[in-house]
Amino acid sequence: MDAFDALADPVRRQLLQRLAAGSARVVDLAAEYPISRPAVSRHLRILSEASLVTVTPQGRERHYAIAYDGLESVRDYLATLRGRPPVPERALDALELEVRRTTRERDSSSGRAENHDDDHSKEHSA
Repeated sequence: MDAFDALADPVRRQLLQRLAAGSARVVDLAAEYPISRPAVSRHLRILSEASLVTVTPQGRERHYAIAYDGLESVRDYLATLRGRPPVPERALDALELEVRRTTRERDSSSGRAENHDDDHSKEHSA
């Protein structure tokens, strides 16, 4: 099942919204929604098959968390509807990191240049 099929069900969308706030066990989710534990498990299995949630076994329990990478196909599709090419979040993160690095390098080199100019002007005035 793909992400769109998985997201077509309102219960699965609610479960994803809940998991966006933090990981949870089946028993936790069943307590929060008016559906049985087996029904929650079935919905989580479908979300997992669609790569929208991850499952982490911890002892006898399984913790479910949202898998944001699984939402990229949905995000990309919605971006095409807006008429803009999709830009992966990772690319924007890398761009932000590069801008910060360049700014930091420029600031530190201009600080050295100012210090050098101050030293040079002190030599001529002495």
